[in-house]
Amino acid sequence: MPQTHSTDILIVGGGIAGLWLNARLRRLGYSTLLVERDSLGGGQSVKSQGIIHGGAKYALHGALTGASEAIADMPRRWREALAGSGELDLCGVRILSESHYLWSPGTLAGNLTSFFASKAVRGRVDQVKGSDLPPALQHPKFKGKVYRLAELVLDVPSLIARLAELAGDSLVAASLIEPLRDNGELCGLLIDGMPVRAQRIVLSAGAGTAELLASLGVNQPAQQLRPLHMVLAKGPALKPLYAHCLGGGPKPRVTVTTHPAADGQWVWYLGGDLAEADGVARDAASQIKAAQQEMAELLPWVDQAQTRWATLRVDRAEPAQSGLVRPDNAFLADQGRLLVGWPTKLALAPDLSERVCAALQRDGIRPGQHPAAPPLPRPPLARPAWEELLP
Repeated sequence: MPQTHSTDILIVGGGIAGLWLNARLRRLGYSTLLVERDSLGGGQSVKSQGIIHGGAKYALHGALTGASEAIADMPRRWREALAGSGELDLCGVRILSESHYLWSPGTLAGNLTSFFASKAVRGRVDQVKGSDLPPALQHPKFKGKVYRLAELVLDVPSLIARLAELAGDSLVAASLIEPLRDNGELCGLLIDGMPVRAQRIVLSAGAGTAELLASLGVNQPAQQLRPLHMVLAKGPALKPLYAHCLGGGPKPRVTVTTHPAADGQWVWYLGGDLAEADGVARDAASQIKAAQQEMAELLPWVDQAQTRWATLRVDRAEPAQSGLVRPDNAFLADQGRLLVGWPTKLALAPDLSERVCAALQRDGIRPGQHPAAPPLPRPPLARPAWEELLP
């Protein structure tokens, strides 16, 4: 049997949720190891649009909801971290846009206009015009309305890189993760055959969590997957746009974020209702055609002749909910020494971390003394989807 190693907290899953938690725990003095089977951020994280939501998109029907209120404080917490004064020091992470926008191609419904002016969202939303409009909407033919949200959009690859930097030597690449038991009780994990004992084991592996739970013989909590069929567009005529386009329903008609490609061009990354139910049912060619028609209708002045298109399927992993509804908050469940979590959204990674820290404090888990682990293979950083699909 290889030499047994120990740590305070063993984290499985190197997406943004796991990396944030790892950095937070290390800052609090805990010894940690984070295990990743593929690349850092290579699951849902690097496929995220990078929006740090503040909840306004969940109130499009004209009233605040549990989801809109649960996430309302996240932009502030992220901004503090990005300034180096928050729970983590994320200085150096690239901010793509200081604001996200709501954009109506026509006139907003009266109740929505009055809602935006109401006390409930005052300070979260304000209307912009003229030179304050996003570059892609600064055209004489644009006749809609635009509202600026107190949210921001991050360059996710640079965020992953910074969180990996904060991890120091705690990151471990492993292809095989198995339970380590003591008298039938889970006490750690076998990482490519190396026994690692831990006071607590945290699963934050996104869609991989269900497989990990099965390998550990744990049935609950159950996992659900809500699929998306995202669209990417890359071309010389594209200008920055970070906005939800309103369609009159409870969800954005399309959500656009813009990302820098290595060759200097901009990439539009399209989600929202376009990527959901009907989009999931379409094949790639049909989804691209639908996206082309949508953007031609919404932004007819943008010359798409040289634009290249691709699609990307994403499975959003969450705790199972009745009717596949989206959970309002980050989720954490206790299974003895095992903690199982899903942030449910990028913006809620700090919320998941807070819940883990509260569970450790509740259980009296304090930083211990552990001999240094031997040099271990480090997982690579994930590449952005647009560099893979539209090089």
